Amino acid sequence: MFQSFKAKTRVEDSGPRLALLRAAMRDAGLDAFLVPRADRFQGEYVAPCDERLAWLTGFTGSAGFAAISADRAGIFVDGRYRVQVRVQSDMAVFEPVNWPETALEDWLFTALPQGGCVGYDPWLHSAAEVARLDKALSPHQIALQPVDNLIDTIWADRPDPPMAPATAWPQAYAGRRAEEKLAQIAEILSKAGDDAALITQPDSLCWLLNLRGGDVSHTPLLHAMGIMRRDGRLDLFVMAEKLAGVALPQTVTAHPPQALAQMLTAETGRIRIDPATAPQAAKAILATSDVTIAEAADPCLLPKACKHPAEIAATTAAHLRDGAAMARFLHWFDQEAPKGNLTEIDCVRALEGFRRETGALKEISFDTIAGAGANGAIVHYRVTEESNAPVTPGSLFLIDSGGQYADGTTDITRTLCVGDTAPDAARVAFTQVLQGMIAIHRARFPKGVAGAHLDALARAPLWAAGRDFDHGTGHGVGVYLGVHEGPQRLSRVSTIPLEAGMILSNEPGYYREGAFGIRIENLIVVTPAPALPDGDPREMLCFETLTWAPIDRRLVVAEMLAAWERDWLNGYHRSVLDLIGPQLDPDTYAWLAAACAPI
Repeated sequence: MFQSFKAKTRVEDSGPRLALLRAAMRDAGLDAFLVPRADRFQGEYVAPCDERLAWLTGFTGSAGFAAISADRAGIFVDGRYRVQVRVQSDMAVFEPVNWPETALEDWLFTALPQGGCVGYDPWLHSAAEVARLDKALSPHQIALQPVDNLIDTIWADRPDPPMAPATAWPQAYAGRRAEEKLAQIAEILSKAGDDAALITQPDSLCWLLNLRGGDVSHTPLLHAMGIMRRDGRLDLFVMAEKLAGVALPQTVTAHPPQALAQMLTAETGRIRIDPATAPQAAKAILATSDVTIAEAADPCLLPKACKHPAEIAATTAAHLRDGAAMARFLHWFDQEAPKGNLTEIDCVRALEGFRRETGALKEISFDTIAGAGANGAIVHYRVTEESNAPVTPGSLFLIDSGGQYADGTTDITRTLCVGDTAPDAARVAFTQVLQGMIAIHRARFPKGVAGAHLDALARAPLWAAGRDFDHGTGHGVGVYLGVHEGPQRLSRVSTIPLEAGMILSNEPGYYREGAFGIRIENLIVVTPAPALPDGDPREMLCFETLTWAPIDRRLVVAEMLAAWERDWLNGYHRSVLDLIGPQLDPDTYAWLAAACAPI
C-alpha cells in the first residue's frame, strides 16, 4: 500500500513540544516564532524531515502555519481544514485562527507588545511573504528576525533528508527534449533583459530537464534549485548521488546544494527571482552581491502549465486507464457497501488495489480522502486506524483520489449513495453541486479570461440556495508531476488568464458539518473552441474532459436539471460507456451500462 493509516501525530505530544519551543525562544531572545508548513522549496508536499508544523502542532493538513508567542499559539488554516485542525491539535494549548480572514500581522498585533521580536527561518518563507509582513509590522515597532530554525534544534529524532534517485522522463511523453526547453527559457530571460533566473521550485526543474524524482510522497519531485542563464546554461544544485542514473544536457552543471549560497554571492548583472516562491534567504544573499534583483514569475511556470500535445495525449491515456480502475471500484462498492460491512479503510485499500492491477501505477497522487457520512464534511479528511468509520447504508460516501502513472497524473472525486436511497436534503445539495460542475464543463470564453471570472459559474446554483463551499473550484494539475500545479486555478482570487493546454480540476462541493460532504470532480483541459456561425471573430476557449467515470444518478434530483444540464449528463455518461466499457469484464460492463443509463 502507498497509503498508511497510522496516525502521523498524537494530540498529547503538542503540549511538551510547545514548551520546548518556548524555552528555545526565550534563549534566542524572541517574543514569537513562525512555523510554516512549507519547506525551502515552498512545496505543498514535504519530506518527513520537513514536517515541522505537524511535529509541533499535530495538524497534518497540506496548508497552514503556526505563530507561537510566550502565552498564545495560533494555528492558521483556511476553510478546508477548520474541522480537521480541531481534531488533530490540542485545543487546550492551540487556538485555531481562520485564515485568510484573520491576517498573521493582525494576530501578532494582539499577541505581542510594541517592540516585540518575531523569529523566522528565512529559508522557509518566501521573499514576498516576508516583505508584506515586515511592511505591516514595522509601524507597530514589531521586528522580524531571521534565525536558525528553532524546531530543528529541539526535534531530537528528526528524519534524515530524502535521497531518492532521479529518473529520466521519456521524450515520448514530454514532447520536447530538455535542450529545447532550456533554449526556450533562455529566450524568455533574454527578451526580459534578465541575465539569469533563480529557480527554486523542484517541479519547474523536473519539467525543464525531463527528470522525475522521489523526494516526497505521492509527487515525483527531485529536490533541487537552479540558476538558469540567458545563454542557455543551468547551474543545478542537487545531491550528486541522486543523479547517478541520468544524463544531463551538456549545458547543465551539477553542484552540491550547499554551493548555492556561495554562487549567489558571486552573481552579477540582472537576476530574476520569483518573490512568491524564492526563499527570503536567497534574496537576502543576492542583495549583498553586485546584482540588480528583478522580481518576476518563475520563467518555467507558464511553459510548464501549457501542456505540449504529447503531454495531453499521454495524460489522456492515463485517465482512460484510471477510469477503468475507477469503474471496477465503483462496481465493487455498489456490491459490497449495501451489506453494511465496509469501513473507510476497506474502500481506500480496494481502490488502490484496482489501480495497482493496471500494472502501471507508480504512486497515488495524494492520500485518498474517503469520508463516510459526517467525515465527508472534512474537506481534506485522511482516514486513520483511530478515525476509521463504517460505511453505513442510507448515507453518503465521498472518495477523492488519484494515481501517478508515468504518462499522467489523475485526480477524481465521486460522492456515492450507499445503497439505493439517500436523504432528500443531500440529494438536493448534490444536484446543486452537479449543476455547478456542468456549468464549468460547458463554459466557453474569450482568451484572456481568468479563473476568477469563471469561478462563480460553479457556485451560482449553491448561492441561489444560500450555500457555498470554502475551497477553490479548481486547481492546476501536472503530467506525472504535482496534482496541484500553478499558476492556473479556478478561484475567485486567480487572475492568471487561462491558455490552451492548461489542465485544471473542476470540483465544486457542499459540506454540512456533522452530517455529510459532497464533491464531484473531473479534470479538464483548456482547448481552442470551435467557431460558431454567428460568433465574433475573436479567439475563444473551452474545456475538454479528461476524467471518465459515472456520476451517481441516484443522488440526482432530475426535476431540478434544465434540459441542457440533463443533456450534458446523459452525453457524458454515453462517452464514459464508450471509452471505458471496452476495458472492462462483462459483469463490470453490465454494471457500468446501468450506471450510465440516461435520466
